[in-house]
Amino acid sequence: MKQYFLPLFIFCNTLLFGQTPASVVEVHRILQNKCTESCHNSASLDADLDLVGTGSTELQRAQNVASKLVNINPSNSWAASRGYKRVYPGRPDRSFLFKKINLGLEPTIPELTLIEGHPMPSGGGEALTDIEKEVIRQWILFGAKNLGVQFNKSIIDDFYTNGGDKSFPAGPPPGPASGEGFQIKMGPFFLAPDGEVEYYQKYELYLPNDVEVNHLNFDISPYSHHFIVYNFVGTGANSIPAGLRLNSFHNDINLVAAVQEATDLTLPSNTAFRWDNNLVLDLNSHYINYSLTKPFQCEAYVNVYTQAPGTADQEMFATLLVKPDIPIPNSGDLITHTNPEFQFGADSIYVWGLMGHTHKYGKGYKVWKRLSNGQKGDLIYDASCPQGIPGCPTPYYDYQHIPLRYWEPLLPIKWSNGIIHEAKWINDGPASVNFGPTSDDEMMVLIAFYTEHPLTIATDEPGDAAQKKSVAVSPNPATDQIFVTLPGLTQLNNLRLLNIAGQTLIHKQNLQGDFFEINVAGLTPGIYFIDADGRKAKVIVE
Repeated sequence: MKQYFLPLFIFCNTLLFGQTPASVVEVHRILQNKCTESCHNSASLDADLDLVGTGSTELQRAQNVASKLVNINPSNSWAASRGYKRVYPGRPDRSFLFKKINLGLEPTIPELTLIEGHPMPSGGGEALTDIEKEVIRQWILFGAKNLGVQFNKSIIDDFYTNGGDKSFPAGPPPGPASGEGFQIKMGPFFLAPDGEVEYYQKYELYLPNDVEVNHLNFDISPYSHHFIVYNFVGTGANSIPAGLRLNSFHNDINLVAAVQEATDLTLPSNTAFRWDNNLVLDLNSHYINYSLTKPFQCEAYVNVYTQAPGTADQEMFATLLVKPDIPIPNSGDLITHTNPEFQFGADSIYVWGLMGHTHKYGKGYKVWKRLSNGQKGDLIYDASCPQGIPGCPTPYYDYQHIPLRYWEPLLPIKWSNGIIHEAKWINDGPASVNFGPTSDDEMMVLIAFYTEHPLTIATDEPGDAAQKKSVAVSPNPATDQIFVTLPGLTQLNNLRLLNIAGQTLIHKQNLQGDFFEINVAGLTPGIYFIDADGRKAKVIVE
């Protein structure tokens, strides 16, 4: 597989919260209180495991216990044969300790079978509370470190004691059917009211064989700013710490896919991503809690659909085209930055999809074919239009829902000419900004999916199935009316407007066509959501 190395950058970083200590000591206290009275002590070494620990201080005893758990093979031979560890740093789903205490907290982890033994605590001991289970899960997710504060326990206490909002209130989305692929999960991690955070996570796949991936389905909450999947190149993953982390450490990395909302990436026929059996992914999730009163449980899911190697004729590639120097003074004027991209990789590429990316001051993102004399040719992408297709009658740019435009047949681009991409901003904030990692900084990034050889695909009309599953809302933010566009639709059963609690405020049924109007003039300013027969979009009412 040909590798293209990406520039070192981060989409958005973290506004980190004031922390209440939550560390290996907290985990040790839970195990002491619930799992050592009748077993897992020096007098009763159930599974040859003493969870009391040795040492003159509580921290030393906690670290001693951690040394018996972290990256240690379980004594249960069946669990060991599946590659579990007692505690697998960063992966509750591969940690036998968490599976023993889970008891329904994480619904994607199957219940214990007889061959796996009894849940913990056994022998009639007092069951762990959801808060205690969550503390252990978070400790594992943050890398099962034996020193230092790792996450904010007070947010977890608030979530389970007083109630909070979830990314998926009805439970996790179902994974692929047996034999069709597998599901990847990132999280949960927790955000305080009005909080914002971005995490990265190294994610080992442990594929039994090389595979082709022809379909990726991303499920993320409307509170998600973006979700990105990268893959490490060569041995690049070896130096990356396990667990959720704030620093990207992106030196040897490629892009797999990037989305800003729940997205179904069904690749064109006879194309696929090619994943080696030793491939290691890097997941990147950025969430913003729009609630001012409730904590938020952040999760992201990717359903990966696979096929045998050699099934696809063409390999699909993805890349990020970045302009890192974009000074934007806070003058209130319209600022434009333009960047040519050419002679990249192959002599020619065949584009399947393009998507621009800016932050909150962004006012537009366009892409042109570049002529041989360096001038702009045909306009091929306009992020202010539904599906990114130029020429819409009422352009409106929403930086939080920038469209991904698809081409089928694929769009040929001669790289000796290349493309020109251009973004615009109006900075009316308190300070001048440039390219940077937080949502208070700005970005100019173009995401591209392409093959290196032509691929002809017959379609009965412009666009493809993935494009027809999208929903566009304009204007957004809105004060009076919003217009909902659903390309390729002829009939809609249910069109709903919901508040952030999931309550239906407006409901229209049995609609004809693909363009609908909703009056929002009487609504309280805030965040709302459109649900059109499962197609979803966020709406801001001012």
